[in-house]
Amino acid sequence: MGKVIGISSYLTLQNLQIPFCLKLHWHNSSIYVVFYGIAMFCLVALVRASITDPGRLPENPKIPHGEREFWELCNKCNLMRPKRSHHCSRCGHCVRRMDHHCPWINNCVGEDNHWLFLQLCFYTELLTCYALMFSFCHYYYFLPLKKRNLDLFVVRHELAIMRLAAFMGITMLVGITGLFYTQLIGIITDTTSIEKMSNCCEEISRPRKPWQQTFSEVFGTRWKILWFIPFRRRQPLRVPYHFANHV
Repeated sequence: MGKVIGISSYLTLQNLQIPFCLKLHWHNSSIYVVFYGIAMFCLVALVRASITDPGRLPENPKIPHGEREFWELCNKCNLMRPKRSHHCSRCGHCVRRMDHHCPWINNCVGEDNHWLFLQLCFYTELLTCYALMFSFCHYYYFLPLKKRNLDLFVVRHELAIMRLAAFMGITMLVGITGLFYTQLIGIITDTTSIEKMSNCCEEISRPRKPWQQTFSEVFGTRWKILWFIPFRRRQPLRVPYHFANHV
């Protein structure tokens, strides 16, 4: 995902923004600030989601006496774990409220880094929409181009590069939109991807929590503005090993 973001960023900045801004006589510093701001948030979310512990359980967890009924034995690693945890065969660990193992970040998506993965999806989608917007604007500008103003273009064969950027952008947008949508639905319904695939949603108690509460628990704060900030530490709103919606 990092390579895709990097290539898309280069194509957008070098081949889409400059000609479009020159034609409209814009002071394009604000466009660069917005683009680099989104890209910075996206890269920070990518790096942090990749290196953050998703919620791996220790080998000898200390189980509070009043919560033993909420724990179960993993039949793969023979360790006690909270309900709704899952054993990742790739990582070899049990992860609290594991959603899935993501090859894009080479890490599990669990309770402690799910919020960063959501931010990564969100800012990647914004970055892709940004590139597509300038691709279409550049295409509109390219059609009436005359030979006398060819010097406005910074490289040759920009139409082919623009088409490549548009193709990459559309492909990325379709994929990331589907992924982001399924993640949002999972949080709203308080179900993980693993629970959906294993058809165990009926085991989760009803009624479901309000969506504001589930989002607050995932992001670790009730302040909605902080849901978009990757430069912070997540503080869990609930006891780490206790899940209110267990069986």
